[in-house]
Amino acid sequence: MASVAAQFATRGKKCVAIGRNYAAHIKELNNATPTEPFFFLKPTSSYALSADGKVEIPQGITCHHEVELGVIIGKGGRDITAAQALDHVAGYVRDPPFLSPGVRAYGFDTFCPVGQFIPKDKVQDPHNLRLWYKVNGEVRQNDNTSLMLYRIPELIEHVSSIMTLEEGDLILTGTPKGVSRVVAGDKIEAGLESTDGTLLDHLEHVVKDREGGYHFKANLLERTDANARTWADAEFEDARERRRHGWRDTA
Repeated sequence: MASVAAQFATRGKKCVAIGRNYAAHIKELNNATPTEPFFFLKPTSSYALSADGKVEIPQGITCHHEVELGVIIGKGGRDITAAQALDHVAGYVRDPPFLSPGVRAYGFDTFCPVGQFIPKDKVQDPHNLRLWYKVNGEVRQNDNTSLMLYRIPELIEHVSSIMTLEEGDLILTGTPKGVSRVVAGDKIEAGLESTDGTLLDHLEHVVKDREGGYHFKANLLERTDANARTWADAEFEDARERRRHGWRDTA
């Protein structure tokens, strides 16, 4: 019987998404560099598991792509030290998540099209892998995981100091530079390769408009011309809301 970790997409309990973990990506968004790992949670219902492999964009949403290395927890724990962290890893996954800036839309159905489970022993060094992403044949992202600001042991140590990690949990380690918009009809390819060119995982899917369901309507916080919004706009508005409510900006 397959382990929970190997079946993380259907049996895992949570998805922890690390943000701002590549310097060039932080720069392109005009963000501050975090002084500790910065993360948020995505629902596991956002995993794209449909047979047609399509990602659905809700009405009124401006959608951007990313590509990330995912770490799948094999042995749960709390307050895991960085020195012991890799002992808790069962494997890896290539993940090209989607999000909609400024709308808190990290959890839409199909916005996290996970790849296949890659056992840990198939990856010699998770900090020396090539992540790439293409839209209609054009390379949008192409970088090495060696550029992570916080490496996997540090991420596991930090997250497990806040919440218990369980078998099957997925930690997305952040996206490199090159994030850009995708629209219905775009054909997507994403890949994860070792430095010798061995393809560890590859995914192809099509983006389409969702029929029915949620329909985003701009309000005073969200600019009327959503298509013209930039990542800087979204982050500025988020920061403004945090200040208005007295929330602390952990980044």
